[in-house]
Amino acid sequence: MTDRRDFLKTSAATAALLALGTAGTTRAGEQPTFSGIVYTRANPGQWAKKVASHAPQVTIDKGRVTIVTRHPMSPAHYIVRHTLVLADGTVVGGTTFSPTDRPESTYTLPAGYSGRLYATSFCNRHDFWLTETSV
Repeated sequence: MTDRRDFLKTSAATAALLALGTAGTTRAGEQPTFSGIVYTRANPGQWAKKVASHAPQVTIDKGRVTIVTRHPMSPAHYIVRHTLVLADGTVVGGTTFSPTDRPESTYTLPAGYSGRLYATSFCNRHDFWLTETSV
């Protein structure tokens, strides 16, 4: 289980760093794409019909970030993990789920933080999803 968790943590950090590195090469106002690697609401790739149940939804209230993935959970198909990453690649936290859990997690931002946030949701069948937001 440790190897799987390490893989997921590394994947989340890598996705955030890819977003940071690629963001500099896109035109103003244009979203970076990672076709076939990271899926977003704007770029769902092969999973266009899965956006509503796989893209993480983010709410921010007084320095607390809540990530919810509206996804049914079963032993065969479930959300494995959420991760929250700051713009500089710092992992604020991550939550690993079992098939009986509700895919919802809450994290506390560093005091006074403002900037981009990357919320991830990993589905065991429909890959790695990313939602970018700012605070």
